[in-house]
Amino acid sequence: MVMVKVKEINLERGFPTVPQAMRNLINDLSTAQRSGCKAAVIVHGYGSTGTGGAIKEAVKSKLKEPLLRGVVKETIPGEEWYSRKKEFLNYCPQLKDFSRYVDGNRGVTVALLR
Repeated sequence: MVMVKVKEINLERGFPTVPQAMRNLINDLSTAQRSGCKAAVIVHGYGSTGTGGAIKEAVKSKLKEPLLRGVVKETIPGEEWYSRKKEFLNYCPQLKDFSRYVDGNRGVTVALLR
């Protein structure tokens, strides 16, 4: 059996508050890293305003915090996926299975895990 190396983390499920979504993000990223995942596809949505939702903005900010420095190696929003896709696929080839879903999707962020 081949171990899954990419974890999908859906922060929209259950319509959480921003603080709850951030707790879920930290827990899920840590669990994914401990279980040997090399990457995570974080589904945060884009928000109904058309300018990016509160969870998306919080994810962007949270991923830069020192707390996650030992877990997260690199991140890229879906809208920039195509420009750095090759680099991310070199690190985690299994991301190829998510590539079509991620490419241009402003409601997701891809994180490479340490």
